[in-house]
Amino acid sequence: MKPRMALYMQDKHEMRYELEMARYAEERGFSEIWQADTRLARDCVVMMSAFLAHTKKLRLGAGVLPIWTRNAAVIAATWSTMWELGGLVDGRGRVMLGLGAWWEPIASRVGEQRRKPLQAMREYVEACRQLFTMEEVTYQGEFVQLDRVRIDMVYGPAGPRDIPIYVGATGDKMLELSGEICDGVVLNYIVSVDYIRQAVELVRRGAERAGKTLDQVDRPELLVCSLSDDDPAAAVDEGRRLVANYLAMEPHIMKASGVDQALIDKVQGVLGYPPTRAGYDAAMKLIPDAVVHHLMAAGTTRQCQEKVQAYIDAGVTCPILYPLMDDIRPVIDAFGGW
Repeated sequence: MKPRMALYMQDKHEMRYELEMARYAEERGFSEIWQADTRLARDCVVMMSAFLAHTKKLRLGAGVLPIWTRNAAVIAATWSTMWELGGLVDGRGRVMLGLGAWWEPIASRVGEQRRKPLQAMREYVEACRQLFTMEEVTYQGEFVQLDRVRIDMVYGPAGPRDIPIYVGATGDKMLELSGEICDGVVLNYIVSVDYIRQAVELVRRGAERAGKTLDQVDRPELLVCSLSDDDPAAAVDEGRRLVANYLAMEPHIMKASGVDQALIDKVQGVLGYPPTRAGYDAAMKLIPDAVVHHLMAAGTTRQCQEKVQAYIDAGVTCPILYPLMDDIRPVIDAFGGW
């Protein structure tokens, strides 16, 4: 069976261009778009709504929304609204809710403590799922408290919302929790194929704890694709810049993928927060091509396709391709009919 293919939009490209590429991806057979809300850049709700309004059948997911930024009831009402906006395609809604626990240093810099993220995530998922039934909900948790709350539709459609819930997970415990309580897990990017195999096994454990099989848990993965047949070296360099950022900002992900600690330390020594262009230029010189190829799909069309297939073979159900080059179209062409 042909694998699902998705695009991941962040803030690399102008919004109008992204809307144009969303329509093009839809024409070429892509199934969905996942929009980030993990940095203080573009808001995923605004962008998802725009994509819904400019396409006819693509499904839209948050990849992912930090739970600390919105009340659970507000999240449910927001996704209910987008569910209405998107309408039904083949009897199914077009939106997916992806939740995450955010990351440092941004969370603490805006006053969020990220305390007990596993417990908080469980409560948000349970509360949102109950609210999507459109019934009245009372929920008393440590992080979520609802007192006779419902999505209060008076004139609009009041039936249950078929909105699947995903968790963006990187650590072992969050991966297991995702398999246990969610419809799916959004697997992280800038990670190795071996990391994905281990992550899928942790998701399996969580699913089995809840009496489910692995096949009942969707496993899309954010996957960087830096592609150029004209200048594959430039594509690798674009990937190298992103790797530098992750080595400095999210070293736990790099460690999980087997990147040498000495390299992490060197990059962190030259790339501060927030990063500067000069810092990037210095950090990139430290990163070998092999590390870039280890963590993403980079280079020619064939190289990228082979790498994406390796992630699929490791257990990914839908590659969510994040195009790094200025022109998104070659990535869509390479995978739309693949």
